[in-house]
Amino acid sequence: MTTSSKATTIRHNWTKEEIQAIYDQPLMQLVYEAATIHRQYHNPKEVQVSTLLSIKTGGCPEDCSYCGQAARYHTDIKVQKLLPTQTVLAHAQKAKDNGSSRFCMAAAWREVRDNRDFDRVIEMVKGVNDMGLEVCCTLGMLTEEQAQRLQEAGLYAYNHNLDTSEEYYDEIISTRKFDNRINTINNVRKAGLTVCSGGIIGLGEKTIDRVSMLLTLATMEKHPESVPVNALARVKGTPMEKMPKVDIWDMVRMIATARIIMPASMVRLSAGRIEMTETEQAWCFMAGANSIFAGEQETLLVTPNPGLSEDMQMFDRLGIKPMSSKKEGCTVAIE
Repeated sequence: MTTSSKATTIRHNWTKEEIQAIYDQPLMQLVYEAATIHRQYHNPKEVQVSTLLSIKTGGCPEDCSYCGQAARYHTDIKVQKLLPTQTVLAHAQKAKDNGSSRFCMAAAWREVRDNRDFDRVIEMVKGVNDMGLEVCCTLGMLTEEQAQRLQEAGLYAYNHNLDTSEEYYDEIISTRKFDNRINTINNVRKAGLTVCSGGIIGLGEKTIDRVSMLLTLATMEKHPESVPVNALARVKGTPMEKMPKVDIWDMVRMIATARIIMPASMVRLSAGRIEMTETEQAWCFMAGANSIFAGEQETLLVTPNPGLSEDMQMFDRLGIKPMSSKKEGCTVAIE
């Protein structure tokens, strides 16, 4: 990060028209502006490497149209109960050894319940925190009291994506409301946790929906510290399986716009990387992405992801190095 006194002011009063105008700029101008702002707030040679582990997979009662973990859809994703604590901690140690600074644990729950499973998650959070990793969880909706328990256990960040705009939300999910998402994010904030919240493009939404989603994030009292930008991972058996592949320039526009309106946030290039070439990912980094999920498919995600060795080779070619953890003194989706 530079120390220029001309650094872009962080704003929370953006209008939909302003964000639309930024998004609609000629691509080269948009990327140049985003790259310039990125350098005012971040080191362009560093990218945060996060590892995501599904600690409880499938069987979710929600009907999110994009998600292969919904119990009502017939997909190839196998239901898996909550993993043993020691198994999770072993994965976390491996992630740290391989260069990750953040470890995110995902459970396919609609909401957190005060039961033995949650008690076990608390123990996992304590164990991962003791390793010096930034600990992130994505467990569905939760109360302020539950968020407080996680914070006291050492949780650093909580992921809860908006997915799409408030206006388009009911077209994608019927089993919860957009306000439920906002309430959970507010509970996370009240507990003193950092927020990881972004969305997915390629759900059939219009450009105005993408702008509206970014507006919701950028006008929060405090911007999410991490903003994942996901390209739809088309899972066979879900209502979204036949949606067209997201155009790379749509991803670049989303990342660049997010970088400009939320300059201090980490912008994470999340789901969809498996279908991107190294050149396309480089465009995303140029546009302001400075965080990725990395790791091996069998231990990481329920949708494909590039292998860690591939990512490290890419970093080497691009002159990028993994960012160290804030916990070690130095700053992440699942959908």
